[in-house]
Amino acid sequence: MIIYPTIELWHGHCVSLTRGRLDEPVIWHVDPLAKARDFAAAGASWMQVTDFDAVATASGTEGPEGDNAALIEEIIRTAGIPVQVAGGIRSLARARHWLEAGAGRVVIGTAAVLDPAMVLEAAKYHPDQIVLAVDVYQGRVMSAGWKEASAFAPLDFLAHFEAAPLAAVLITDIDADVGDSDATLGLVSGLAGSTRQPVIASGMVRTLDDLSRLKYVGNVAGAVVGRALFNRTLELEEALALAAEPTEPQAEFR
Repeated sequence: MIIYPTIELWHGHCVSLTRGRLDEPVIWHVDPLAKARDFAAAGASWMQVTDFDAVATASGTEGPEGDNAALIEEIIRTAGIPVQVAGGIRSLARARHWLEAGAGRVVIGTAAVLDPAMVLEAAKYHPDQIVLAVDVYQGRVMSAGWKEASAFAPLDFLAHFEAAPLAAVLITDIDADVGDSDATLGLVSGLAGSTRQPVIASGMVRTLDDLSRLKYVGNVAGAVVGRALFNRTLELEEALALAAEPTEPQAEFR
């Protein structure tokens, strides 16, 4: 399992959001560039950077300081590990911009709801570099920074992209911010079992115990971890060590 330590950016600061609410960010007073290098030094093989300013811009609620493109490009150049870029990528041109800037992968969510053909085209021309984001709230796929509910159930949404050469599917249970971790594990498990695409779980790993349980969900190839690394409920070195351990055989019950 791959651990994706994550930096979420808002006006140049590392932040965490509750259910995506940009009006109530928790600001972490750390240098994003230094934090990215710390992830690499700890042994991470990948990291993710999410640009919340770009999400706001793409949704028509642009903040006063624009996006974090220059900062993210500097992270890509200096982190020392591949970077998966997320946030506000709504067009093929924008996806290509980040891949040409050196991003290892790009994450596309809202555009997959609004223009699925574009995502299929992106995956065709950039195989294994496009990650499909599936953000779920109350049984529906969400878009526009978790603000708008689509008509799609997660299983139907995933099925539409089943044949695409995606790098992975990034599944986020929006309820996980305040909800039941067992229910979140059940959601991820059910969706992971329904697709051939590798699954990355997001928003459900807060402790080593959470990671331990996630390791035994079939077809889960990775976990995005952000807030837990900043509030120190999880140490990256311990998470990486646990993720690298082989899973033990599970007894079959008849």
